Order: sequence, then structure tokens, then C-alpha cells
Amino acid sequence: MDYRKTNAPTNTVTRDLIKLAEPTGNIYETVAIISKRANQISVQMKQDLEKKLQEFASFNDNLEEVFENREQIEISRYYEKLPKPTLIATQEFIEGKVYYKNPAKEKINF
Repeated sequence: MDYRKTNAPTNTVTRDLIKLAEPTGNIYETVAIISKRANQISVQMKQDLEKKLQEFASFNDNLEEVFENREQIEISRYYEKLPKPTLIATQEFIEGKVYYKNPAKEKINF
């Protein structure tokens, strides 16, 4: 899922842990799934930001040539205003957009 087109809240939301744990039956497993997805989103966001800011990189060692770039500031502000990866991952989990499996549970079913 594209993290830029998410409907996740930008601030902290209190969630009902019982409802959040319903798909897995275990709150700790749910937290592990959400945290792994949040790490994936975080890495993707960081790579995208670095790729966009790479255009503005200056390879000169002269400090006098450093100047303020308006586009670079706008890109940074845009990424700062995006919801945090944990909020995006939690919203994806609630909406059922996260694929997960537990190999330990699959062995028991055989």
C-alpha cells in the first residue's frame, strides 16, 4: 500500500485492544505484526526521502556556497506532516490490508 495515500490519523488515537487483537487472537502477535509492517513503511519512507533530497546534494566543501533551497524545505515539510509509520501500519492492519501468517500455528493444524 502506498503510504502517501493512507487515511491514517496524523496524531495518536486510543484503540480498543480487544478489537485490535481479534484477527490473531493474541495482542502480542498483533503488536509484532504491526511493528514489522511499521519498520517496512519506515524504510520505504526513508529511501523515498533520501532519493528526493539527493537531487539537492552539494558535493562542494565550501561552506560559503551553502544556501537555502525552498523546494528542499517543502519536501522535508511534506514528509514531516505524513502520519507516523506505526499509525499507518495500525490502520492497514485494521483495514485488513496486511498479509501475515504464523508458521507455528500452521504446523499445529497439519
